[in-house]
Amino acid sequence: MKLTPQEVFDLLVVEDKILELQGQIRFFLGDIEIIVKQKDVVGNIMQEWVQGWLDKKGIAYALSDNSQMPPDFYLDPDNRTVGLLEVKAFNRSASPGFDIADFRMYVDEIVKKPYMLDVDYLIFGYDMSDDGVVTIQDVWLKKVWEITRRMEDWSINLQVKDNVVHKIRPAVWYSTTSRVKFNVFTSLEDFISAIDEAVHQNTDTRDRAGTWKVKFLEAYENHYGVRLDIPRWYDVADSYVSSKRVEYKRKANP
Repeated sequence: MKLTPQEVFDLLVVEDKILELQGQIRFFLGDIEIIVKQKDVVGNIMQEWVQGWLDKKGIAYALSDNSQMPPDFYLDPDNRTVGLLEVKAFNRSASPGFDIADFRMYVDEIVKKPYMLDVDYLIFGYDMSDDGVVTIQDVWLKKVWEITRRMEDWSINLQVKDNVVHKIRPAVWYSTTSRVKFNVFTSLEDFISAIDEAVHQNTDTRDRAGTWKVKFLEAYENHYGVRLDIPRWYDVADSYVSSKRVEYKRKANP
């Protein structure tokens, strides 16, 4: 049977009550079996668990052949522009540590396939006890702009090492404390504005900065029949500062 990402989420949470379940990760080699107690292992296993759950439920899907880009699952194997599902998991006692996507690849991908912006992120916040008992504390179904934010010097939260941009990183989207300095994006349009600004900032993508937004808007309109109205980043940047107000200044990596 075919289900939408929302229907998958509802089945997991409401019918199968995943928030009430417990599990363990066991490994055996020869005649030695252990219970795995390293928390970071759980995140890597959850995608495989979801695949096993889909199989058991008889839910249709096709696997992506590109592990570097979302989605993990196409829930409509006959139309791979809808029903896109990406699985993420993180230790709920810490901030989300997973990657959204490689920035440069993502910039190219959403121009070629604007429907990639419609990926639903199925996110598990898990806990593991000292005895290795795994429980799911929270489950979310989010769009990409609902789990990303800006940085102080960059328009979007990025992993930057030695002045080289690597991955788009998530926000702490579920926090309501005053310690969170930057809000998550509230719309697709503002998220695209931030991406466009980061294309300008990043030296590895700056060569396409003059035409990137035009090409994206054309691709999006061709697919959806809708012309997006993308604001200038400077017009919306300060609205994403949640506590201490800072003046946004473009910082390019040399």
